[in-house]
Amino acid sequence: MNLWTLLVLVAFAAGASAQSCSCKTMKWAACEDNPCRCTLLVDSNVKQALDCDKLIPKCFLMKGEMYRAKKGLDTRTIGGKPTETALVDNDGIYDPDCESDGKFKAKQCNNTEECWCVNSAGVRRTDKDDKSLKCEKLVETFWVRLQLKHKPTAGAVDGAKLKAAITDAINKRYDNFDKNLVDEVEYDPDARLIVVDVKKPKGDRVKDLTNMAYYMEKDVKALPLFNDQNEFAPTVGSQKLEMENILVYYVDEEAPTITMKHLTGGIIAVIVVVVLAVVAGLLILFFARKRQNQQYNKTQQREMENL
Repeated sequence: MNLWTLLVLVAFAAGASAQSCSCKTMKWAACEDNPCRCTLLVDSNVKQALDCDKLIPKCFLMKGEMYRAKKGLDTRTIGGKPTETALVDNDGIYDPDCESDGKFKAKQCNNTEECWCVNSAGVRRTDKDDKSLKCEKLVETFWVRLQLKHKPTAGAVDGAKLKAAITDAINKRYDNFDKNLVDEVEYDPDARLIVVDVKKPKGDRVKDLTNMAYYMEKDVKALPLFNDQNEFAPTVGSQKLEMENILVYYVDEEAPTITMKHLTGGIIAVIVVVVLAVVAGLLILFFARKRQNQQYNKTQQREMENL
């Protein structure tokens, strides 16, 4: 056997070993070879050893999911919040105050006595307050995540060609949008989910991401803002991907300051009902145990009297 053949066999054996060192029952596991050991992060720097020949106990799975959720990592599929501080425009349309160049004013009141601060996308990033509220500056959105779901297709979508198709469609549809700002595209074929991260350098005040995101949201959710009423539908190979839903996340250069100080009446009512139910359950349990103890004491006294 010559040296070349020996090297090929060694490389093949190493590759086979690396492929076998994986956890078939836990996709988030980290595995190390020689010998194969797999672990799951359940807390900061806490690794739980796994037996990957069996189903992982539910308790470990729940701990792993909670850890990933706290870290902003997705637990079931691609997508989700890009960071814990990402904002979704849950307030909907309002009548904004604009600067002369079309930018949002940092403070918005919607012609009411209630005001709030917004980011460069016009999305609320503080609690609502009265008109004495101070908004020192307009905080810039530097990262937009577009979470798109496409309609069913006749055949499989070529994931390798997806980023180029999405980038090209955004560029052509939205005013020659800079292709270099499309940072990453992920695809989950089972969920028909496409996640597009669009980013610019922090401190950049020339390029705008939010206009493109708003136009795309209208293209998918409502009616296009263009005179041209065509849809946003990238072509991957010979397949045209028609979108059925979109969710947009906005990540600012500075974290928002929204708190739970102003809860809606409905949410408060739900919280009160839950708290009362828990308290009632604890009281029932307390009195039931107290009654059992009293019965036990009475029985014990009668037995002693007979003796």
